[in-house]
Amino acid sequence: MKRNGILASGSWIVDQVKMVDVYPQHETLANILSQGEGTGGSPYNILINLSKMGAKFPMSAAGLVGKDGLGDYILTDLKNHKIDTSQMRSTTKAPTSYTDVMTEVKTGRRTFFHCQGANSLWDGKGLDFKKSKAKIFHIGYLLLLDGIDASDKKYGTRGAALCAEAQRAGLKTSIDCVSEDSDRFARIVSPVLPYTDYCILNELEAGKTTGYVIRRKDGSLDTKALRKAAAVLLGKGVGELVCVHFPEGGYALERSGEEFWQSSLKLPQKYIKGAAGAGDAFCAGMLMGIHEAWDLQHSLFAGVCAAAVNLSDPTCTGGMKRLSTVLALAKKYKPRGSIERA
Repeated sequence: MKRNGILASGSWIVDQVKMVDVYPQHETLANILSQGEGTGGSPYNILINLSKMGAKFPMSAAGLVGKDGLGDYILTDLKNHKIDTSQMRSTTKAPTSYTDVMTEVKTGRRTFFHCQGANSLWDGKGLDFKKSKAKIFHIGYLLLLDGIDASDKKYGTRGAALCAEAQRAGLKTSIDCVSEDSDRFARIVSPVLPYTDYCILNELEAGKTTGYVIRRKDGSLDTKALRKAAAVLLGKGVGELVCVHFPEGGYALERSGEEFWQSSLKLPQKYIKGAAGAGDAFCAGMLMGIHEAWDLQHSLFAGVCAAAVNLSDPTCTGGMKRLSTVLALAKKYKPRGSIERA
């Protein structure tokens, strides 16, 4: 069977984005200046972004939502973007997941208040890879899916078992995880790596999984630690590619040992309306390139341009445009200078 398309699974979230003047201290007040509703969660953001960029390949969704208004919102939105929902399920046992995203207007910095809801119940059982003709199976966010993060006697976690099942069916696998300040990364993420073809993380997640501190105390990027972390991720079993994204750009390390770097675009502060979903936009650009067998440097370029377009809107996918427009942004806002490499 010739495989084509992306099957994305995991966290299905509706973001309630609130623009605030300041993030308040305890027992003090902040003003909500505006609010909106949008997509949230790795598979939701990636598929909608791919659709908006004009992806020509089939896209399908897998996961669990509540039988409620927000669940209907997600399913309708997916269908409106011509995304197959035949492997989506609904439940009355929990509400559809949502996140209150508090975004500071001046800085674009955001703080999340999350209800895991139905996502916590989804463990991937019932997902039938034999019914899928997709080329790539993506799952995210690890660390935010209780059922997927649960232990498995054979594979370590349910997420590892699911990725192994996808690989046996002939799909390539891709993972992403959530950024959290915890010591759970080695226990939850590491078991999935031997069954991962494409590992796409940010610098915090890569560091937490491998034990490296990739940000120095002054906030600068430690590229030596970054490269070591990527090599460790390959050493832990990632099959083909480790890609780490960060505000300064992106870095990719192939199994062959070949490295690629791409600086992010130099955007004026007034352009940035919010950073929610920038990592997922980057991931969408990378996955489009991987699926279409683009040169890896071009895939990284598409990733940073997609992330830049994403920053123009406070929601996770509201700013996305057609691929030609996404790539053309680099003509207006040039990439930063070369990333300093140790």
